[in-house]
Amino acid sequence: MTQDLIARAQAWLAEDPDSETREELAKLIESSANAEHAAELAARFSGTLQFGTAGLRGELGAGPMRMNRSVVIRAAAGLAAYLKAKGQDREGEREALSVEGGGGRRAGALVVIGYDARYKSADFARDTAAVMVGAGLRATVLPRPLPTPVLAYAIRHLGAVAGVEVTASHNPPRDNGYKVYLGDGSQIVPPADAEIAAEIDAVVSLNDVPRPESGWEVLGDEVLDAYLARTDAVLTPGSPRTANVVYTAMHGVGKDVLLAAFARAGFPEPVLVAEQAEPDPAFPTVAFPNPEEPGAMDLAFATARRADPDIVIANDPDADRCAAAVKDRDGEWRMLRGDEVGALLAAHLVTKGVSGVFAESIVSSSLLGRIAEAAGLGYEETLTGFKWIARVDGLRYGYEEALGYCVDPEGVRDKDGITAALLVAELASVLKEQGRTVLDLLDDLALAHGLHATDQLSVRVEDLTVISDAMARLREQPPTALAGLAVTKAEDLTEGTEALPPTDGLRYYLEGARVIVRPSGTEPKLKCYLEVVVPVGSADELDAARAKAAELLAGIKKDLAAAAGI
Repeated sequence: MTQDLIARAQAWLAEDPDSETREELAKLIESSANAEHAAELAARFSGTLQFGTAGLRGELGAGPMRMNRSVVIRAAAGLAAYLKAKGQDREGEREALSVEGGGGRRAGALVVIGYDARYKSADFARDTAAVMVGAGLRATVLPRPLPTPVLAYAIRHLGAVAGVEVTASHNPPRDNGYKVYLGDGSQIVPPADAEIAAEIDAVVSLNDVPRPESGWEVLGDEVLDAYLARTDAVLTPGSPRTANVVYTAMHGVGKDVLLAAFARAGFPEPVLVAEQAEPDPAFPTVAFPNPEEPGAMDLAFATARRADPDIVIANDPDADRCAAAVKDRDGEWRMLRGDEVGALLAAHLVTKGVSGVFAESIVSSSLLGRIAEAAGLGYEETLTGFKWIARVDGLRYGYEEALGYCVDPEGVRDKDGITAALLVAELASVLKEQGRTVLDLLDDLALAHGLHATDQLSVRVEDLTVISDAMARLREQPPTALAGLAVTKAEDLTEGTEALPPTDGLRYYLEGARVIVRPSGTEPKLKCYLEVVVPVGSADELDAARAKAAELLAGIKKDLAAAAGI
């Protein structure tokens, strides 16, 4: 244990404003003679959490490599300095809101702050508000833990110059995060992320960051009411609203807002998965609070077997994602893949006669492009993340395979699990009135465009070098065939393409298939996205096509894992 490490830890401790993390760090310093505690202390001071295009996300705890109030105050100070350097502190807003308990108008541009129900989220939101006010900006905080899309909506609705959402989305309970939006209502992209990161690095001491005890505004329900009024825009006036839904909030903040949106729209009240209905930062019934994770939907399926709904809908904890599940033809409930929901919503929007551009990230199914082309609509592919999808010119609908759907880009320029749930329920209602199901519509799409089947090879790691080693191995020895399909083209996306800026990823085109490999931007995972396309001549061929697709996907997954050494 070096004296330098102890000195740095003690300096951090002296500035830490949080009694919990101060006590935690003090104990680590005191017990640093213990090898295990020394290693833990070293890990916490091995660097700083890096601010990137996902903002910040990490495990809660003391020290610069954890999420805590000290790290958040520095991040907020960096964001405030960035806004002032860009002249944003002098921009006005549509309406000055009254200060809680005071009233009157406030000078300065507005930053709006939202937060979820995770551990420390309310503290991080309050610290952010204090830093903004101390920097001469105005700050307003949403009234309670609310879905991330409400914050994304509020930015443009209030004419704010930036927004912050304190959330770790669907990460494990021990994590929290800090997501930054600029005044257009979409998440930051380069070079803003690097410029904000540089301002954060320039914060020498927390003592240099003014943090008044008051002066920010706490909203009532007016912004939430405006958001809910806007949700009606995704539905067709007079459309069927008869679908019976089982809904889980996955221990997050979605329940009250979703129930209010469904009631406004005239749908039957969803049956709640009671064990997961209320916010709980411990997420006691799931290993990972993500509908995609094995076991996360077990309670929802148990509720569905009792209630026999038309469809099951789930949000992730901050309700920006939407999952759907249906009863298969064998009577068992199964999750629809994000790509299946993405195609279903696209087809539904086409029947509504929408105009504009359909967009998706490169890791999502190519079926969306075929649907758009057949409907005479524009289509664009972007890098991974809604920060890119939301910026597509003329966007009408965007989705990503990880359960993210932007169905009202004029209202929310981000994924929105509430409005997506409304659109899923409307589609289920329309099909119900026709005596059909979403499975029938998926069959129609396969007959029209070929069977597009997707899967994912996702490896969660403790040691991040596993990911970098796998990427290096694939670059040095790229596969020439997977599952017997020849690789016809290989792209290293770090070099960029004509349509895409550089990103850390690899893309392989095969005969009738496509594979993309990339490190996750928000979790310690290596993600491999697989797609095969099997032509279908008639309905009688669907079962055989599905069997062939499953066989090819399994073969690609096996061969790719071997090629990557994972």
